[in-house]
Amino acid sequence: MPRFVTLRTLTPFGGALTLALVAMGIAVPTGLIAIAVAVSVLAAVHHAEVIAHRVGEPFGTFLFAIAVTVIEVGLIVSVMQANPEGGMALARDTVMAAIMIILGGVTGACLLLGGIRHGEQRYRQSGVSAALATLAALSVITLILPNHVTSVAGPFYATAQLAFVGVVSLVLYATFVLVQTVRHREYFLPSDTAPLPRDAVAPLPTNGMALASAALLIVSLFSVVFLAKALAPTVEAAVTGAGAPKALVGVIIAGIVLLPEGLAAIRAARANRLQTSMNLALGSAMATIGLTIPVVAAIAIWSDWQLVLGINGTNEVLLALMLLVATLSLSTGRTTIMQGALHLMLFGIFLFMLVVP
Repeated sequence: MPRFVTLRTLTPFGGALTLALVAMGIAVPTGLIAIAVAVSVLAAVHHAEVIAHRVGEPFGTFLFAIAVTVIEVGLIVSVMQANPEGGMALARDTVMAAIMIILGGVTGACLLLGGIRHGEQRYRQSGVSAALATLAALSVITLILPNHVTSVAGPFYATAQLAFVGVVSLVLYATFVLVQTVRHREYFLPSDTAPLPRDAVAPLPTNGMALASAALLIVSLFSVVFLAKALAPTVEAAVTGAGAPKALVGVIIAGIVLLPEGLAAIRAARANRLQTSMNLALGSAMATIGLTIPVVAAIAIWSDWQLVLGINGTNEVLLALMLLVATLSLSTGRTTIMQGALHLMLFGIFLFMLVVP
């Protein structure tokens, strides 16, 4: 039997079956849903690695980030359409949580665990600098600028402003994708001075295996995202019962949705492939903004909704600090456990301030 046909190959169907039962209104225990999410996450990571190994960098990580984000955008839009009044801040909360989880939690874990195992790790500074600059611009115009415009009282954009910001976000992201995959692909490839990964000599998957993994990856990601939505009421009840702010629910759900990419990035860092980790993490953060905001903005304008985008003062400070620290700590092409600990501490501060504002 080929190595491709393993338990991890078949686990997406377990998550899909659980999702189908939930969709049909059949009562499914919360514990079973949580297990289905876990196995779907592991399956998604496995199949994403198969695809990445077949198509090479940076296409593999790019396709993984796009797949997760497209499904996430579909989830956000469906929730907003089902509850227009209560869902107007959902895009803002999702984007803010995703940025802090990726830059703080995922990047910090990659740098810390990779540093513990390998000491100093290297990556291509040119690609990471381009990604961070683009991410900073997208974050500020999306989450901070709405609080300081004068056409309407924040945290909103006027219709013309919202349309303009949506177009700018899409253009910036499309330009970055062009640079990453076509014009300057070498900026996002592992450094020539980096040690050769242990799996560099592994045989390439066949085209059939890669196509099968692509299909199973989509199944896994759909299961993760929509089962996370099914878990939301339970999570919300637990957070409310603990007396924590409701904003914590968005962070938890965003964390579940981003879990496949996060685990894939951490595994790459532990295998001394930090460039792959950075491509996954930063690419995912930019895709979250660059695809979510244009789609949500277009729907809001068409449906005459007032989209809430501006974050509060505390989150403005924390977002600006996280972007500044990420720019400084990832400015040398080399990382140690110091940068990892710093990113994780900032993420911890973000979580603490959510619980104790």
